[in-house]
Amino acid sequence: MNKFIGEYFKKALFWLLLPLVWIYANLVLGWRVTWNGKLPKGPKILVANHPSTIDPFIVALLARRPSRILIKGHIFHTPLFGFYLRQAGHIPVIPGQGKEAFEAARQLLEAGHTIMLFPEGQLSPREGGFQDTHTGAARLALLSGAPVIPIGIHLNRSRLKEVQSTFNGEESLGLFALGGPYRLTVGQPMQFAGSLEDREHVVSVAEAIMQHIILLSQQSAAQI
Repeated sequence: MNKFIGEYFKKALFWLLLPLVWIYANLVLGWRVTWNGKLPKGPKILVANHPSTIDPFIVALLARRPSRILIKGHIFHTPLFGFYLRQAGHIPVIPGQGKEAFEAARQLLEAGHTIMLFPEGQLSPREGGFQDTHTGAARLALLSGAPVIPIGIHLNRSRLKEVQSTFNGEESLGLFALGGPYRLTVGQPMQFAGSLEDREHVVSVAEAIMQHIILLSQQSAAQI
């Protein structure tokens, strides 16, 4: 019963927050979405580039259902946002405990949930471009067999507000979009198979995912 109530509460948080994010996306960002493919039913992994701190909330609008985000553990200690992350059931990625985070994500996918993560592992460079690709999305895709949905984001970087803060002893940089345009392009589902023990294969899958994201972000940029 407690588990049922917990899941109900997490869904309630999502549906309460959704209208606020929708208003922000439309009135402040003037967001637009191009669909190159439909989101499949059932478990899936949403992956995107990460030019601003608000990206997880905007990407969550696309899923139209609660998504669980893999996000750096120290952010869970922020006063307000951290409380929301904890209560909504998102997954902290703590140094040295990566296996636990991915096992939690795998179990959620097995239960039919949507997982979201950002292969750059941090915000994209302030001046533009992309960070080096991490292998988390590739490893989770190979571990679970769930389809990967690449998403490319492009926004007006001149309208980003930089906020520097320290939480739990770690410095955190926030980039908040104060205006549009904000464009997303959703790609076709990608399916992967293979062994996690094959390091070269894992890296090649990670690079394939990121290349799709980069291409889609370029398509988003062309719409402005």
